[in-house]
Amino acid sequence: WPLGDGPEFRGVFDRQASQVHLFERTPGGAYQAPVNVRDIHDQTVRDTIAPDVYERVCHELELLDGAGADFDLQGVRTGKLSPVFFGSAANNFGVQLLLDRFLELAMPPGPRRVGDTLVDPVSPSFSGFVFKIQANMNPRHRDHVAFIRIVSGAFQRDMNVLNPRTGKSVRLANSQRLFAQERETIDTAWAGDVVGIVGNYDFMIGDTLTEREGIVFDEIPRFPPECFAFLHNPSTAKFKRFREGLDQLLKEGLAQSFELTGAGQRVPLLGAVGPLQFEVLKYRLETEYAADCRVEQASWTLARWLRLKSGAPVREEPPLPTGAVFCRDIMGAPVGLFQTAWSVNYFEDNNRDWETSLVPFAG
Repeated sequence: WPLGDGPEFRGVFDRQASQVHLFERTPGGAYQAPVNVRDIHDQTVRDTIAPDVYERVCHELELLDGAGADFDLQGVRTGKLSPVFFGSAANNFGVQLLLDRFLELAMPPGPRRVGDTLVDPVSPSFSGFVFKIQANMNPRHRDHVAFIRIVSGAFQRDMNVLNPRTGKSVRLANSQRLFAQERETIDTAWAGDVVGIVGNYDFMIGDTLTEREGIVFDEIPRFPPECFAFLHNPSTAKFKRFREGLDQLLKEGLAQSFELTGAGQRVPLLGAVGPLQFEVLKYRLETEYAADCRVEQASWTLARWLRLKSGAPVREEPPLPTGAVFCRDIMGAPVGLFQTAWSVNYFEDNNRDWETSLVPFAG
């Protein structure tokens, strides 16, 4: 529990151990702040904390004893209880307490689902999946880092694995462990570890990487877009820089890309959960890639993935209601963009040979 806040923040109280962790400020948080561990009733604690702050903290702790939930490790591991930690990243205080406690509370690596089966962590064959991509980690090289969570087997630097999405073999070189600004080369890792693969690989979030064919992990859940916008590049001289930057940032999952069928001008159409994502994308393109761009909001608010119930490939546009448009996502899957929920219901009621989904259909 925090001992004060803002300029009056003086440390934290560990309720389980009944200990106060006081800290001394360091210039700019350049190195870990010194910690003094004492009891909440110790005179040093009273002298360190302002009287009104100390009185308020004691009152808050009394309330927590009656209103807070008792710690239950099983409840934490099943997601029914959430432990709360306080600290100051700016002063580099409390971070180590959080990390040490995390190691105690975290569960061992668990299995991951592949359709109706589970891949066990003790399986000898390597498998993992890309759960995050960070673009432009090194602006001089325009590379990015794909973070891979190992599900089973052992990772070895320079090993060759299969990416089922592309059907190609990939050599996992330049593997690193990243923590804040620190990087170190990693040669071996095991189930539960996270490895960063640095380079311009053709990875996407959710990609499976495996030594054994037939392993494709279930897709990582994602929210359907509710905001849409066109992203214009006003400078033809910087189009290549704009296109490369946009492609890298889209791999991060900042937004989803759609292509309108029959559109005369190839202006990127993007979908996102909220409009702030477009602003972040625009800011990063301009600051990190020096590529000017302009966001033009579109009127659609709902996306529905489409397919024929007969299973036949979609070659022609479905009869969408007024205001709706037909497009395809980055994988070429057909999508309908609608302005209102009424428009979606109208399409579903009048086109019984079609089915819709909030997310891409499996397969």
